[in-house]
Amino acid sequence: MRVTKAQAQANREHIVETASVLFRERGFDGVGVADLMAAAGFTHGGFYKHFGSKADLMAEASAHSLSRSLASAEALDIQGFIDLYVSRDHRDGRGSGCTMAALSGDAARQPCELKAAFAEGIERTLQTLGEKYPSGPDAAPGDARVKMIDMLAHAVGAIVLSRACPDDSSLADEILEVCHAQMTASLPVQSASEP
Repeated sequence: MRVTKAQAQANREHIVETASVLFRERGFDGVGVADLMAAAGFTHGGFYKHFGSKADLMAEASAHSLSRSLASAEALDIQGFIDLYVSRDHRDGRGSGCTMAALSGDAARQPCELKAAFAEGIERTLQTLGEKYPSGPDAAPGDARVKMIDMLAHAVGAIVLSRACPDDSSLADEILEVCHAQMTASLPVQSASEP
């Protein structure tokens, strides 16, 4: 039976979604094409009808999951971002969590196309969160961006370090608690007249 263009596109999207979860759970090298296609419900041979290479899928799946993370961040203020991101739920939700925390170390060793997808996702996240940063009237130009680079690096680092510890480790929780508290304390205090 012949597959329609619409069905082929839906199949491709399903493969990308499946790959984005598996890559975040296991890393790029921890998932083979055959395993990925089986998890998506397709045969290994069908992979090359959709993608030129595994690297192509890695870049597309990363861009996909980075954009989904950004959509979640758009609905939050900065404190909401800290609360959601630097949490045990996020730490334990590897497959549904942030692509930056799950795969930045892997991305550093990948082709430029994948690094470009990460750079675009990071830049868009910085812009989105920077627009929400509660800066006062005395803030210097670019101050929000500097603060957001620091905050994003701090948040990603907190998750990476916490995940590197055993799940039931008190250190894993301590890292999250300390980083959450420090990030929250670094936010400027807003007066009642500020939005």
